[in-house]
Amino acid sequence: MASISLRKVVKRYGTGPKANPVIHGVDAEIADGEFIVIVGPSGCGKSTLLRMVAGLEEISDGEIAIGPRVVNELEPSERDIAMVFQNYALYPHMSVYDNMAYGLKIQRLPLEQIRQRVEKAAGILELGHLLERKPRQLSGGQRQRVAMGRAIVREPQVFLFDEPLSNLDAKLRVQTRLEIQKLHRELGITSLFVTHDQVEAMTLAQRMIVMNAGRMEQFGTPDEVYARPATTFVAGFIGSPPMNLLEGALEGHRFISGTTSLELPADAAGPSGPAILGIRPEHLSLHEGGWPLTVEMVEVLGAERLVYAKLGPWTLILRTDDSQLRPEIGQTLHVRPHAGKLHWFDAQTHARIEPAR
Repeated sequence: MASISLRKVVKRYGTGPKANPVIHGVDAEIADGEFIVIVGPSGCGKSTLLRMVAGLEEISDGEIAIGPRVVNELEPSERDIAMVFQNYALYPHMSVYDNMAYGLKIQRLPLEQIRQRVEKAAGILELGHLLERKPRQLSGGQRQRVAMGRAIVREPQVFLFDEPLSNLDAKLRVQTRLEIQKLHRELGITSLFVTHDQVEAMTLAQRMIVMNAGRMEQFGTPDEVYARPATTFVAGFIGSPPMNLLEGALEGHRFISGTTSLELPADAAGPSGPAILGIRPEHLSLHEGGWPLTVEMVEVLGAERLVYAKLGPWTLILRTDDSQLRPEIGQTLHVRPHAGKLHWFDAQTHARIEPAR
């Protein structure tokens, strides 16, 4: 096992004045044994960053170190990593056993050692009864477990996962997430996991890197990222549904945008003047005399409901539970934000502003 250091890592395609930068100086220190999730929308550079760690993409500037070694110039085979891809990439003519053993045979390991490693990995992943089957005889979840088993038998210093759950249906994704968590607890190998799904990121990560347009917006635990988003991008991307973001100006204890004026809780310390106010949907409660919202749509999600409502120039999302009456379209609701649960962001940079204490 090994730590991973990303030191001002840059990726550009092309050369000279026409070079197109896609990764802009990412800095991150990942401890030995950590499970790190790289999350962001399509095209943000998360897979490119992972492929640079793997050696499948060249680094334009900066350094990547795995353990004590700087690996910029090393081939993928020399980095002691194992990668699990979105598509399972199994050999269709080989059995599960042979698929898992193939890389070890290429390394010319003794057959008995290969058998022990494959059987150990198969036991961890509950594949022991499937070792003689061909990939076409397996479900999607079983094929993904075989792909993970092929990585496990390598006994690498680092696991790299490139959106491995994207091809699975919703139920299998949940099951496989649990298997990956269990796998990491048992093996304790440093892991980088790429996904565009913020639910996967929140449930799997010990810490997470939130990427946006090739830049690292925030690096922290899921709780830190959710409770104290560093930018409006993070606030709007992490969380389902996303944070409500209102643009306006704070004047005393009132937040004003155009002709709309909202009274804030007495302890709502924030920056005077132009700002962006953030409120999570679960931090708005029904309250007589609160802000008047006009209901536009209601999504029923079993035990909870998401209410989309108009408030002046904004559409707010309110999370309620099934113990409350279901609001009707066009109905007026009155809500109040929870004290101490408001977030403030700079109107120009969109960076988080910590309220003065």
